[in-house]
Amino acid sequence: MNKKTLQDLPDSALQGKRVLVRVDYNVPMDGGRVTDDTRIRATLPTLQYLIDHGARVVLMSHLGRPKGQWNEKYTLRAAAERLGELVKAPVSFVADIVGDKARAAVDALAPGSVVVLENVRFLATEETNDPKLSEEMASLGDVYVNDAFGSAHRAHASTAGVAEAMKREGRPAVAGMLMQKELDYLGGALESPARPFVAILGGAKISGKLDVIENLLPKVDRLLVGGAMANTFFRALGLGTGLSLVEEDRVDMAREVLKRAGDKLVLPVDGVVAPEASADAHSAILDRDKVPAEGRILDIGPKTVATFSEILMGAKTIVWNGPMGMFEIEAFARGTIDLARAVAEATDRGATTIIGGGDTVAAIEEASVANRMSHVSTGGGASLEFLEGKTLPGVALLDAKGA
Repeated sequence: MNKKTLQDLPDSALQGKRVLVRVDYNVPMDGGRVTDDTRIRATLPTLQYLIDHGARVVLMSHLGRPKGQWNEKYTLRAAAERLGELVKAPVSFVADIVGDKARAAVDALAPGSVVVLENVRFLATEETNDPKLSEEMASLGDVYVNDAFGSAHRAHASTAGVAEAMKREGRPAVAGMLMQKELDYLGGALESPARPFVAILGGAKISGKLDVIENLLPKVDRLLVGGAMANTFFRALGLGTGLSLVEEDRVDMAREVLKRAGDKLVLPVDGVVAPEASADAHSAILDRDKVPAEGRILDIGPKTVATFSEILMGAKTIVWNGPMGMFEIEAFARGTIDLARAVAEATDRGATTIIGGGDTVAAIEEASVANRMSHVSTGGGASLEFLEGKTLPGVALLDAKGA
């Protein structure tokens, strides 16, 4: 993406300066406690770099969907407390976002210390990218760093507007280390992948992944499709799908994609079929042309796992977004779990593997192979839009290298 990064700035741009950092601390909470601090830990390299360079660090984030209203359920106080346990620096929290209280907290910051502002989505004008709010946010920093890839596809005040405001005033707006890592991995896969380049797409609907398919087909060597979205392709091939989820209005489109894709697009050859998607339903492994009228395809079968795995073992770059079935129900999880282990083995053999999407990340964690992947993206929607070839506002508005 050729964007200027935090490490492109001279030390003088950071020492003693107020550095406004957009992070993604939209973390799972239970009873006012952070239950998964993965996203907080992911920002530590950026924060420690700033702390070590004597910056006065000001953090902004959203949490949940409070719909522009103050709601104690969505306060960032617990996230700030967890950060304080993880980072080697004093961390404070202020129950405000802009205004006198926030400004006083920022002014009181010593070099090498951190303050976490309250949830930006407590303000209704955050999601409308209000210029006045963007200016107020920008007034709290001498430098803006976007390290929230998971929110980079949103044109909000804290992701897009503030970058514009900073640039208008001649202040730097750059990518943090996590953002840089996401762009390097995803951008590298799309622009100059080591080959063979294999993409795996799953999930429920072809409509949600159609733009990804269109963008990836000219770039990949093979495209493996699983999940319920494969059913629409089956229907396009004239196969019976029983009571399986099919997007009837996308069958003709699927047929056209199959015609253009040729042998690049690889579909499941068998599946786990049951009369209903429940844990105690009786299921059977059937070839894709043997699905009964009362059956539902709810996972890929062992023949498909073997076919997909053989392709993956020869790959040098693998991008995976979307599960192979209803893996949240144990009876229909095996295909996704087995595929996760195959992707991990491909990584061990030297492939670069990039995992995106919340369900896919959950699946590799369930399979206990997350630490064997090259890169696990922190941005579900953002990684999907990146794979679609869309412009991410939170990235586009950052300073370009050489600017």
